[in-house]
Amino acid sequence: MSHHPVPKRVHRLWSTEHEPVLEVEDGDTVSFELTEATDGQFDPGSTVDAVAGFDWDRVYPLAGPIVVRDAEPGDVLEVEFLELRSVDWGWTAVLPGLGLLAEDFPDAHLHLWDLSGGDTAGFLDVADIPIRPFCGVVGVCPDVAEPQSVLPPGHFGGNVDCKDLVVGTKLYLPVQVPGARLSLGDPHAAQGDGELCVSAIEASLSGAARIRLHKGRRITAPQFETAGPLRADTARAGHYATMGVAPDLMHAAQDATRAMIDHLGTRYGLAPIEAYVLCSVAVDLRITEVVDVPNWVVSAYLPKAILRAS
Repeated sequence: MSHHPVPKRVHRLWSTEHEPVLEVEDGDTVSFELTEATDGQFDPGSTVDAVAGFDWDRVYPLAGPIVVRDAEPGDVLEVEFLELRSVDWGWTAVLPGLGLLAEDFPDAHLHLWDLSGGDTAGFLDVADIPIRPFCGVVGVCPDVAEPQSVLPPGHFGGNVDCKDLVVGTKLYLPVQVPGARLSLGDPHAAQGDGELCVSAIEASLSGAARIRLHKGRRITAPQFETAGPLRADTARAGHYATMGVAPDLMHAAQDATRAMIDHLGTRYGLAPIEAYVLCSVAVDLRITEVVDVPNWVVSAYLPKAILRAS
């Protein structure tokens, strides 16, 4: 078993045509440095004008592809996260036309975060967000004839934006092409389940992972295994939750989020756009029920432990 630093060469599309940056064997570890999703187009002094001006062709720089020796379709690639460390600043943006409530929030907005405090990042004078770094994009290369955008996730993984892919978690990916061709990117310092406004606390990070190959273990989509209880620190004080009830999950999720934005405005004095940002980085959407036709229920959970005042 060997350790390998991942070369600092990136790609921005899923494609089997990319030249591999590294070849590893079962059990090897890799270390990597990942740049936030705009590839350095924002900095700690950026204003909202930068949102309209950035180059979309530079979005989602991915480290890789990493070829895993002997990996074949029908195998499973395991990625165990060993270290993840965010840099000392980050950003969250509302991007026109994107996000769960794009019609409610048509204008651009940018919030910058100071992550130098260690375990938490302050949000205005209202909340302290626990810093839990993870990679928003982790995937093997899909078996596609033409280059494919990184934005939509797939059965191969990719842009799954799963906040639980933290240190200690093992992610399992179904190999699609020979060599697996693993790539990582879109680093986050914190996020709520749903990433509601289309961005988390976006922050570059450095990290390390162990790669294992499970021959002949077939799965059809990503699976993961955590090292212990999830979010025990933020759950200790309970939650405030709002429900959305609708005949489909998307509308139920939207209604639950709108109700949470209203709650944050009424209770804590946040402007709607500020509440939307807070929801994106700290509020978790959960499916409450899907069997009581014709309506489904989605709930938005706000952990009360992050709030400075009850």
